[in-house]
Amino acid sequence: MKVSEEMNETEITQFLFTGFSHRPTTRMGLAAFMTIVYLVTMLGNGLILLVVITDSRLHNPMYFFLCILSIIDICLSSSSVPQSIVNCLVDRPALSFGRCYAQMYISIYLGSTECFLLAVMAYDRYIAISSPLRYTIIMNWRLCVLMTVGSWIVAFLLVIVPGLANPVRFCGQNKVDHFACEVTALLKLICSDNTVNQLNMYFTSTFTVLFPFSFILFSYLRIIVAILRIHSAAGRLKAFSTCGSHLAVVVAFYGISIATYIKPQLKDSHDSDKAMYVINAGVVPMVNPLIYTLKNQEVKGALKRLMEKKL
Repeated sequence: MKVSEEMNETEITQFLFTGFSHRPTTRMGLAAFMTIVYLVTMLGNGLILLVVITDSRLHNPMYFFLCILSIIDICLSSSSVPQSIVNCLVDRPALSFGRCYAQMYISIYLGSTECFLLAVMAYDRYIAISSPLRYTIIMNWRLCVLMTVGSWIVAFLLVIVPGLANPVRFCGQNKVDHFACEVTALLKLICSDNTVNQLNMYFTSTFTVLFPFSFILFSYLRIIVAILRIHSAAGRLKAFSTCGSHLAVVVAFYGISIATYIKPQLKDSHDSDKAMYVINAGVVPMVNPLIYTLKNQEVKGALKRLMEKKL
């Protein structure tokens, strides 16, 4: 009994990732896919930063928030995707406890910050449509910076501080049925009562996902009412196109986040959990700049002017 208890209390120094370990073809295909996704993410978000910074016509609150979103997406993707690619290329990938734990919390922190930033962007679009004449007065640069910094601080208080104050204990089992340090996979290895940790995750997810998402829905209901009051059909179309890009990003990001974190966590992992991770950490940061570029005439115009200067 003592031996068993001692074995169960063995401190974990590294994690072994077994996701797709016996399916080399799947691993190689996944590594190639994530490499392409990562490169497109870096190129797309980097291009948005370059276009907005170099074009003075885009120096307004909407594109300031878009730049912050691109920075978060670059950091979010870089925090986990490169290591996931390496894990797919190795037969028995392993990662130290400290690196894996840090990677997990950095990803959660950046994702939570993006949740709050998207809510801030929804408020920005609401002011732009409901009070266009007072937009520059209300959304002044001081307020924009405060709301942006506030998003980072609130996410830190909700994610990092509880993690530091009440660290979880892993012992005995160190095989992760995944190819990344994903929180839903690591929770299954906690040796203490997992119920408390799952409740804590639901609590955090409620404040970082559901509350901002509810605020966004409320903002867009107000936006729709404001748009319907516009007498000009051309004005209504322009207003819808202005908000369309942000709404598409919101649907993609929050849909995956809700499906991944706000659901009962099963004891066994499934391929769907791994697919959700690929979409959340790789695909969503990649499609954000594509959505804004393809649906936003001002961004396309600025990109065209930048290309003409280079030529």
